[in-house]
Amino acid sequence: MTKPIPLSNVTQAYLEENKRIINKMMQGMTYVTITCSISENFIKQIIPHQIAAIRMSENVLQYTTNIAVQNFALEVIQTHTEIVESLEAIQNRCCIVQNTEYELYEYMCTFKEIAETMFQALCSPPTSNSINVNYIQDMIVHHQAGVRLVQNVQRFCICQELIPILQCMIQTLCCQLEEMQKLLDALQDCDC
Repeated sequence: MTKPIPLSNVTQAYLEENKRIINKMMQGMTYVTITCSISENFIKQIIPHQIAAIRMSENVLQYTTNIAVQNFALEVIQTHTEIVESLEAIQNRCCIVQNTEYELYEYMCTFKEIAETMFQALCSPPTSNSINVNYIQDMIVHHQAGVRLVQNVQRFCICQELIPILQCMIQTLCCQLEEMQKLLDALQDCDC
């Protein structure tokens, strides 16, 4: 068993707020009234996921002095706010597209597997005393799950208005994942 990393008071404060954000996301994604519309279910499940990215980024902005991390967090806030607004705008119309019980079962099985993997990774102990490294590592897990959640819903007959939003989400998440990997490499090289 590895020895826990000693954490500064500032890192502990950051992590406590981050834990609250993640717990709220987990509740929001899990306690959804499931309907016969995969489109509607996905929107209700992914909005808390997107809001968590915004809140996690707002949280890191209270602590970081790293300009690259600040710029990235601001980018996440902007892009994910736009995604949430787009999803909320179509939510009431997308419930019209219904799916079979089998499709719903397939969708939910994969959703649960992706969500549980993400929840476990986000709830594991920090690997660093660096707030910047912790933020980027958590956001990588968050975004990887986001890509998988979008790919899952794309396998089914869904609301036509949702399709371009999903394409935008995949593009945004993949670009941000590339950016985060570069940021993480730079942060670990300088240990800041």
